[in-house]
Amino acid sequence: MDSLLKHMVDMTGHRDHTMLDISVISAVQELARASQVRVLTLATVRGKVFVRPRAVIRSNEAARMVDTSDQQHPGDPVERFPALAQCIARHESGADVANEADEHTLWLPIWLGDKADTCLEIVNPTPYTKETIHVIGGIVSVYRNFQNLLDYSERDSLTGLLNRKTFDDQLSKMLAASTEQESVTLPGEPERRAHYNEEMQWLAVVDVDHFKHVNDRFGHLYGDEVLILIANLLTSSFRAQDRVFRFGGEEFVVLLRSATLDNAKKIIERFRMNVAAHDFPQVGKVTVSVGFVSISALEAPVVILGHADQALYYAKSHGRNLVCHYDELVSGGLLQAIESNDTAEFF
Repeated sequence: MDSLLKHMVDMTGHRDHTMLDISVISAVQELARASQVRVLTLATVRGKVFVRPRAVIRSNEAARMVDTSDQQHPGDPVERFPALAQCIARHESGADVANEADEHTLWLPIWLGDKADTCLEIVNPTPYTKETIHVIGGIVSVYRNFQNLLDYSERDSLTGLLNRKTFDDQLSKMLAASTEQESVTLPGEPERRAHYNEEMQWLAVVDVDHFKHVNDRFGHLYGDEVLILIANLLTSSFRAQDRVFRFGGEEFVVLLRSATLDNAKKIIERFRMNVAAHDFPQVGKVTVSVGFVSISALEAPVVILGHADQALYYAKSHGRNLVCHYDELVSGGLLQAIESNDTAEFF
């Protein structure tokens, strides 16, 4: 009982999904005496469900996060795990399968409403007792409820997109991860720059054109509906590995992962065109302007955001309904490179 209470305190003491994952698999592995416990991500890509591990613990080993740097690989098709696929299709609470050696695998999808994007996988060398199932069920319930609370705190209440605070956290993590991969030029060495055909990380700032006019003419209820529809178009236009945030008001930010310059342009342009082609109820046509920039671990977040804002301001002041890349504007002599543009107004 003391061990269970200790794990419950540990789980509910975190304000981060990563540490919550580590806590839950550590608790389940110890209390169920499992040989392996994993947290799996259930990602839907083009209507198909893929399974990808994100945290794992094995007996006599420390819990750890699984490397997910290969964002182009969504994982294994759920069909490779028939019992799990059937469990998800039937909206069941769990599935228990034994192999030829009588080693049991228990899958427990974490349902939030009618959707499950996380699953616990517990591997045990012997069948699970009723007591073990009862303990695991309690842990999973706490994990599900706390994950739901964390998710709620990370999202914008109107659009359901990730919020500004979550953006700050994720950009910091992205920069920290990039620091390990990006070569640093030491004093006396020639400067090294990434070529644009190499895979990079990108930050795009999106602003709804003439949004004040929408609110003034049609009212704030229709303005809110425009923001919700823009959020939906952002979600559908960008890829599963990209992260979309509502930054505030009519401004949104996207973190594009592992995309070349050409791919980043195509993805952002696709979104811009999807918005321009969409018919917004009562309002009619709405457009967006976008400024984007590559992310470098050698630059501070405020500088990266400032560069994207400068590119966005250029788009807003040169006709709107445009996608502008900061470095191209600077190299073409269309924009002066300055550290930030915090005072720019976009409408």
